[in-house]
Amino acid sequence: MGQAGSSDARPSSTRAAPTAARIEAVPRAIATDDDGRFDLSLPGQTEPLSQHDFNILKVIGKGSFGKVLLVSKKDSGHLYAMKVLKKEALVKRNQVQHTKAERRILRTCDSPFIVRMHFAFQSADKLYLVLDYLPGGELFYHLKRERRFEEERVQLYAAELVLAIQHLHDRNIVYRDLKPENVLLDSDGHVCLTDFGLSKEAVTTGGRTRTFCGTPEYIAPEILQGLGHGKPVDWWSLGTLVYEMLVGLPPFYSTDVNTMYDKILRGELTFPAYISPDARAILGALLQRKPEQRLGAGSSDAHEVKAHRWFGALDWERVSRREYAPIYQPTLAGFGDTSHFDQAFTEMPVESLPNEADVAGGGRAHAQLADSLPVFEGFSWSGGGRHEP
Repeated sequence: MGQAGSSDARPSSTRAAPTAARIEAVPRAIATDDDGRFDLSLPGQTEPLSQHDFNILKVIGKGSFGKVLLVSKKDSGHLYAMKVLKKEALVKRNQVQHTKAERRILRTCDSPFIVRMHFAFQSADKLYLVLDYLPGGELFYHLKRERRFEEERVQLYAAELVLAIQHLHDRNIVYRDLKPENVLLDSDGHVCLTDFGLSKEAVTTGGRTRTFCGTPEYIAPEILQGLGHGKPVDWWSLGTLVYEMLVGLPPFYSTDVNTMYDKILRGELTFPAYISPDARAILGALLQRKPEQRLGAGSSDAHEVKAHRWFGALDWERVSRREYAPIYQPTLAGFGDTSHFDQAFTEMPVESLPNEADVAGGGRAHAQLADSLPVFEGFSWSGGGRHEP
């Protein structure tokens, strides 16, 4: 009953346009994980950053909680993606703790396949995360344009994502929202995972959490069944994404969400004739409905996935060092090129962005006052330049 082979093109009306780092979490995700305060100020850090330390160049994404901007830092000229979140929207939608978790995870992780956070600060009404700018745009943008990818290209993308997931799982973090909108390409064509708004911390091997969250096409069966879920949900989502990259649609896709959920739970997994035997094998292993039988569900986690014969031609040390040249490398016109982002955002006039509350607040002094508010205490952070390009 799966969608395999029915079409190799994603229907244009079935999914939202690319968002260049989607910033809204699924509304059904309820933040109940962490209500503690934290203070992460750095020794010797005398002045917090503010939005006035950056030049806004373009809008590259927008969501229900805010927007993503391409910015340059005034003192260095370095380009960054600035994720701007409205505090009021986060509070109303119960996303404060998820946002705190995202910021903690971004500070904790150090992988070439996970977006890096350089700075975090706030004003009276907004939070700001300053991240790597990855000019290749979303994987979704390229998949929508090309319909599907050749298998060799998918193998390298998948291998790099395996290492990103392994990095998270080694830190007992479950990602829970793997989809093409959350995978960005850098200037060389390597993938990078972004958006940790639905990620769950402190999930050990065999541990479970019960929050219903995710994006419908990629949700694992155990989440739908409310049985509790852990690290294996990320391997299900990887299988769904690999299938989509090879075929053009997720394996159990339907325009009706309830029908799609039913297919995820009971639908037949089918393949177009051109899918190789090894690709079928790994997809069948990743898309096992019983999480304990899924590839990667054992105590060795990612090592099970890495050992599959579909990856047999790859040297994992070389993958980790990014020594394999991606088949596709984004064509970039120069500094600040945004051609791989949705024009619906990049053509928005920057001067029309609402910023009155920030300007009226007095910059750094206002940021210091905002940082003292209990619900967002300790949010501001500077990497001290150690990650600057």
